[in-house]
Amino acid sequence: MATGYFSHPDCHRHHMGAGHPECPERLDAIDDFLLASGLDVALEKREAPQVSLRDVELAHHTRYVAHLRDMAEQVKATGERRALDPDTVLCEHTWAAALRSAGAAVAATDAVLDRRLENAFCAVRPPGHHATRDQAMGFCFFNNVAIAARHALDVRGLRRVAVVDFDVHHGNGTEDILAGDDRVLMVSFFQHPLYPYSGTEPAGDNMVNLPVPPYTKGMEIRELIEAIWMPRLERFKPEMIFVSAGFDAHREDDLGQLGLVEADYEWITRRIKDVADRHAKGRIVSCLEGGYSLSALARSVAAHVRVLAGV
Repeated sequence: MATGYFSHPDCHRHHMGAGHPECPERLDAIDDFLLASGLDVALEKREAPQVSLRDVELAHHTRYVAHLRDMAEQVKATGERRALDPDTVLCEHTWAAALRSAGAAVAATDAVLDRRLENAFCAVRPPGHHATRDQAMGFCFFNNVAIAARHALDVRGLRRVAVVDFDVHHGNGTEDILAGDDRVLMVSFFQHPLYPYSGTEPAGDNMVNLPVPPYTKGMEIRELIEAIWMPRLERFKPEMIFVSAGFDAHREDDLGQLGLVEADYEWITRRIKDVADRHAKGRIVSCLEGGYSLSALARSVAAHVRVLAGV
């Protein structure tokens, strides 16, 4: 079975303004590097469908989804962007992009569970892990990974899933949605202090949060993962693993001050894959989160995908 690669042109059309780091060129950089490196031929390309609002509402309040849709319709009618916070802006294409991003995560989940794919990477934007039950923030509108995890549990009937988040920023939205759900184990590391200035006190016993100081390097992260993540994941025995794959902890990324490089993302992915192979029949769905240095992002995604695809 192949590794799926889910994306859609709608994800390129979402644009939050000139100079915004979460820009369409992120996906172009990834696609160009995969093509130039020859990795694209090892992946099974899939077009992301639009997610159903029923699936979205497994993770988000109905009132929030309706309010966001109404605002998106107003923006589309006027053609004028609308800022939901200083960093998170609706444009006329945002609603479609958000539906495709979450739709990629859900479609990838179904394809992997149905054994049509071994695992999958979703090259999508907007990202999702800062979106809470009822608030868009931090470049995020729908929480793609939380929606997919809840779909696996509530629609597809899995009993235990793990979420692994290695973005430089704490996945506060995913924690808000999944904390206290004993069917989920979430493990993460993130720079602290750094936006969104949360995560030092986990919101539930099913949250394994590793805040690390600025300038922490990859080898120190590896030691923490081995000592703290891995025993919890082994005891939990997830039936599927979802990855919030942010690559902004790379040493070249200006939005954080951690010191990871491509080899660290390769190592982390191998450790995730080890757990998935032992307990989850290899089932992994990974979704792009952060990563804003275009070259470092593209190289890091390639390292991540290369391990998923076994090439």
